[in-house]
Amino acid sequence: MKIRFGFVANALGLWDSSPSKTMTFARWGQLSKEERHEKLITITRNNLANTLRALHYNIAHQFPLHRFSSSIVPLATHPDVNWDYLSPFKEQFKEIGRLVQKNQLRISFHPNQFTLFTSKDDKITKNAVTDMSYHYNVLEAMGLSETGILNIHVGGAYGNKDEAVKRFHENIKQLPLEIKQQMTLENDDKTYTAEETLAICQKEKIPLVFDYHHHLANPSEKPLEDLLPDIFSTWNHTHFIPKVHLSSPKSNDQYRSHHDFVELDYVLPFLKLTKELQQDFDVMIEAKQKDLALIKLLYELSKVRGFQRIAGGIIKLK
Repeated sequence: MKIRFGFVANALGLWDSSPSKTMTFARWGQLSKEERHEKLITITRNNLANTLRALHYNIAHQFPLHRFSSSIVPLATHPDVNWDYLSPFKEQFKEIGRLVQKNQLRISFHPNQFTLFTSKDDKITKNAVTDMSYHYNVLEAMGLSETGILNIHVGGAYGNKDEAVKRFHENIKQLPLEIKQQMTLENDDKTYTAEETLAICQKEKIPLVFDYHHHLANPSEKPLEDLLPDIFSTWNHTHFIPKVHLSSPKSNDQYRSHHDFVELDYVLPFLKLTKELQQDFDVMIEAKQKDLALIKLLYELSKVRGFQRIAGGIIKLK
């Protein structure tokens, strides 16, 4: 049984490497038409260059997973900006895609918490479709639209969770099928438990990305050992192995906030539990220190009995 690891977007081990530099709409409005375009081009080109740097960093460290920043393109979905963010960067997008494919990296996006399908407001649903379409368009420009994943949360409950879930099933019909086929859902730390998210995923045939930290902050009624086989089975109709998010709390008082690093003692019970399933899966580390947190956790795991590090970012459970 193998577990493969990756980190989110920005390689802190590299100098000045953020792929998420942006510009506010207010600042955009202060510029002339020519300056606006030039600034958007410059920022996006720099973000794409840093995305490429992060991927090379992954490859050098043998980290098989990577999450792209959703902010690669500034103001991509703002209705008043409405700029062509694909044509000027065709070659950069293709270069990123070729590198991903050549090295068989598993890549994903995680649109923000406002990208949801449970709202009563049609405008919010429309904006969610627009945002998902932006992420899909970027994957398509990279040649990764059939292998990249778009992961979101179910959304809010709005005072009535049953009604909100019904709206999810209705509103998700507005999402083009080719985009829905690349999406996953994740249990959250306040509203939808893993068990509730699983029921939605099973009905919609959407894979579930299990977040262990969120599960402990917002536990299900059903024990995790009973839930995990069904959670992992939501991936059976895809060509992917299951995916999990790991992080640990910042503190007891700020339990839902992510720690700079991932505490070994916090995640070890989960990893030992998965050993009983003998199911390979992938892990995205969600810690403030990103790649540095991943490097630290892999080093600590390699010293635990029964955990053998067989590559830079791959652990074998014996």
